[in-house]
Amino acid sequence: MFATFTNYTIEPISEKYAWRICDLMVANSERLKRYFPKTLEQNLNPELSKIFVADKVRQFDRREEFLFVLKEKENRTVIGLVYIKELDWNAKQAELAYCIGYQYEGKGWMTEAVKALSSFALHDLGLKTLQIIVHRSNLGSIRVAKKCGYLWKRTLEKEHTPPGEGPLDMELYELEAPSP
Repeated sequence: MFATFTNYTIEPISEKYAWRICDLMVANSERLKRYFPKTLEQNLNPELSKIFVADKVRQFDRREEFLFVLKEKENRTVIGLVYIKELDWNAKQAELAYCIGYQYEGKGWMTEAVKALSSFALHDLGLKTLQIIVHRSNLGSIRVAKKCGYLWKRTLEKEHTPPGEGPLDMELYELEAPSP
């Protein structure tokens, strides 16, 4: 276990979460298809989720990407995911990406999780710059970024192309490690 809060825990990806990640993705497919299309398509059924999770566990072990699950304490449901990805060990930089099930948004849980994982990335992994890339219409995600101390830096033109759409401009928020 990585961190424990009142209603949920944050845990590193593990094979035991394949079915529960599949459930999260399928139950939230409409809201995730635009910004998490790859994760969604890799978790549309339990067999795909097993492959996805095995790959993410390997990446975690190799320190190529870190995927964490948010797990509700009461019924042990996976309620969200947080990636530390696009790691550049030379520049000491990474991106955080996150999603949460529709029934759990607005409770402040993702803000707590992003704060905890940002601290882990800066202090334990030794990263200096963390990024969150979000569409300007995703007000909940922007709120999370700001509450966690991330500052808007610039608009990234044509940064993300959702399935069946043209390229979208995305907003870049960054968090810098405190100076020693």
